[in-house]
Amino acid sequence: MYWKPVLACAAALGASAAVAGAADLTDTEQRWLKGAWPVLAYAEQQKLPLDIVVQPQPTPGKAPLALGFVDGRCKLVLSMRGNPEAEATLGRIEPRWLGPTLELMAAHELGHCRRYLDGAWRGLPAGFVTAAPAGLSPELREAWLDMKATRREEGYGDLVGLAWTRQHHPEAYAPLHAWLLGERSRDLQPGSHHDTLAWVRLAGDGAALAAGPSIFGAAAVLWQTGLKAEN
Repeated sequence: MYWKPVLACAAALGASAAVAGAADLTDTEQRWLKGAWPVLAYAEQQKLPLDIVVQPQPTPGKAPLALGFVDGRCKLVLSMRGNPEAEATLGRIEPRWLGPTLELMAAHELGHCRRYLDGAWRGLPAGFVTAAPAGLSPELREAWLDMKATRREEGYGDLVGLAWTRQHHPEAYAPLHAWLLGERSRDLQPGSHHDTLAWVRLAGDGAALAAGPSIFGAAAVLWQTGLKAEN
């Protein structure tokens, strides 16, 4: 996801938590960051170059949580001020699962970070190809390929989020998987950028995501299974 780097509060992960140290954060921003903090701590342990960025201006219509990549570093971007979707998203989460759900969303973005760092962003594994339908104009062909690439990355991100949940909150896996299915089905346009249902459904019981060298490796195996089904 691309974004304009407006750095109001950028905190490289370290000993001093951004949540505690940034007095100008809103209550909503603090709730999201506190919920996501176990994932951010994991990113620090893994030595991922990840910074937290809070946009200071109103950002209606933006995803409350997104990821950018600038100068070799991942930027976890909070766009929550003047953005009703930030509170609306929290309102769609069952209170008892708030923390694990925010962790799932943060882990999704960490999946994007891993793909950027690996130089694989929007690419396909060896042996996989994608081709646009015949008869499209050059502009439509480019738009179609862009949509497919974005959809693949979102599918991978969802599986990383679910792998995190399966490995760190196995008791919450079933309700969070159901929540993610609901989110991806809401206002669904089949085949569009965020239509990741094919991958989410593959992860129904989470067994394939329970083990692996990392949440990224566990997600990659199931992600490629979904890619094969599309080819």
